[in-house]
Amino acid sequence: MAVDTTQPEYWLNWRFLLCALWVYSCMALAFFLIKKYEGASSPDSNGDDGGDREEALPRVRPGVVYLEDCWKTCLEGIHPGWLLAFRVVAFFVLASLLVVDIITDGWSIFLYYTQWTFLLVTLYFGLGSLLSIYGCYQYVYNTGGDRYDPVRSGADHGTYMIAPTAESVYDPAIKISHDTKTNNGGEIAGVWGYMFQIMFQTNAGAVMITDLVFWFILYPFLAHNQYKMDFILIGTHSINVVFIVGDAALNRLHFPWFRIAYFLLWTGIFVNVQWIVHFFVSIGWPYPFLDLTFPGAPVWYLVVALLHLPCYGMFALVLRLKHMLLESWFPQTYAK
Repeated sequence: MAVDTTQPEYWLNWRFLLCALWVYSCMALAFFLIKKYEGASSPDSNGDDGGDREEALPRVRPGVVYLEDCWKTCLEGIHPGWLLAFRVVAFFVLASLLVVDIITDGWSIFLYYTQWTFLLVTLYFGLGSLLSIYGCYQYVYNTGGDRYDPVRSGADHGTYMIAPTAESVYDPAIKISHDTKTNNGGEIAGVWGYMFQIMFQTNAGAVMITDLVFWFILYPFLAHNQYKMDFILIGTHSINVVFIVGDAALNRLHFPWFRIAYFLLWTGIFVNVQWIVHFFVSIGWPYPFLDLTFPGAPVWYLVVALLHLPCYGMFALVLRLKHMLLESWFPQTYAK
């Protein structure tokens, strides 16, 4: 039975208050984690009273992102061009599928969390392709001439020093200035590098929860009669996780747990947009469990909120398995 979501009584009830409590508690936790752990480093302000002011190296935070991790592969023997090729193919496949979906069903598809996530994954591979192009240029420049000799630091990230003659070609949005290094000498990524890392970890959780909720909850139990199995539907609920897992298998990006915060924020923003849209326009909900007239709505909201942890954890386990296998099979060339 259709319910007018623009009426005040739809929102002024205990069900909405409980659902709002779950959503905003998760978002508050996310902001706390970002404030506490995000960023490259915090300067060590415990300076000595002595007059000598040496260049104090920053203390590395768990959220540091190294520039080379955005484009290098996890095995030294694999040319970064292979990662570039994978990202370019993934971008064009995902973008093509998204365009076909828009042409077929219109812009209303963006009322769905699936298409939000699919768009984010597509943008991730688009940005990743650009960073890989940049990285391949650096790789060829660094290994193809005698102007530059890589300096391996022996640290976890396999860092290198950049030739001063090349500093002028770097975009500060890609790399922070050469004076900003961690205590192992690694170049810290700039805005786009951090954006790329955040998108990677947001997608990691979002594609898992999207595909798992659809195939194991929505389709078999709640709304199987609403979905017509076709190439677009199957593709948007499967190929995203295939590509993101494939990229994770090749790349050198790290996966600190605190960035589940962005996954929580991503879902929280989606729910808030849904509430705002339905507050002003009385339309059907994209997912049945979002409907606040259902007496069990607070339970469903809580269940979906709790699902973020195992979905994020499943992707973390995939990466843990990758580390274990590659460390065992390629101990000399594997870069953690």
